[in-house]
Amino acid sequence: MSYIVSKLIGYLRLMRPANIITAIADILAGVAISGYFINVSFATLTLDITLPVVCLCLATIGLYGGGVVFNDVFDATLDSAERPERPIPSGVITKNQAIILGSYLLLVGILAAFSVGRLTGFSGWLAIGVAVSALVYDKWGKHQRLLGPFNMGLCRGLNLLLGISIVPDALAAYWWMGFIPILYIAAVTNISRGEVHGGSVKSLRLTAACYALVYTTMGVLALLHHRIWTALPFILLFAVMINVPLFKAMKDPSGPNIGKAVKGGIIALIAMNVAWIAAFATLPFALIVLLFLPVSLILGKLFAVT
Repeated sequence: MSYIVSKLIGYLRLMRPANIITAIADILAGVAISGYFINVSFATLTLDITLPVVCLCLATIGLYGGGVVFNDVFDATLDSAERPERPIPSGVITKNQAIILGSYLLLVGILAAFSVGRLTGFSGWLAIGVAVSALVYDKWGKHQRLLGPFNMGLCRGLNLLLGISIVPDALAAYWWMGFIPILYIAAVTNISRGEVHGGSVKSLRLTAACYALVYTTMGVLALLHHRIWTALPFILLFAVMINVPLFKAMKDPSGPNIGKAVKGGIIALIAMNVAWIAAFATLPFALIVLLFLPVSLILGKLFAVT
């Protein structure tokens, strides 16, 4: 029994459960932006309405989970020196087992997305785009100083568009919003290289400037949608969650402080997505997704985020 439990925990550690919660929040934010739930109340929710949303959430679980599993597969040699406690270098999960798990997760993610729009829909092709972007980053992109952060951001940008694609016409109208998470995640990735050996204050300042541009843009869009007072508390929560650990890292750019800033940036994606929901949909929907935040924080204490 202990062998089975250790294997299960090893697989969960590979999949980064806390991060997967943030990916689900991406999808729900995209669904809100698309206007999918306009004129729908809790009383009128039916299986036909909720099933496509569930399928897209399943898709992002597979895509994100598979992407981070392959991240550890490609990093197995490096992790054996820098992070020997991780599942693959520690021997809890073999490299072949991780490859099978990652492949299965990516396949499930793509198939779940195609079930929403069929072969003629955008969702399945966006899922393929997410999978390819993740694998390119895992194998090559992370080692590129300039293109690497953009590559990682592209995965999140496409994930948001995957949620928006539940309404194809909305995707045509809001495709440009994919650039916002691209910028944000690129800023987080920019400082993540300092998690082990420490980073530079210059790099942290660049990330701070990108952060400011992101939450300022969020405020402007909420204002244009006449929902600034609904979205503002969540935008402020997002700003606090990302800036507090970032400013601490600026004072002392050591590896542990950089790691906390990166972890804060990832978990704060839930607050960011809640703000989008508040700006484009309803407050009750936003509050429901906000409940993902404590779940992700708890999982972040149990399993590694980076």
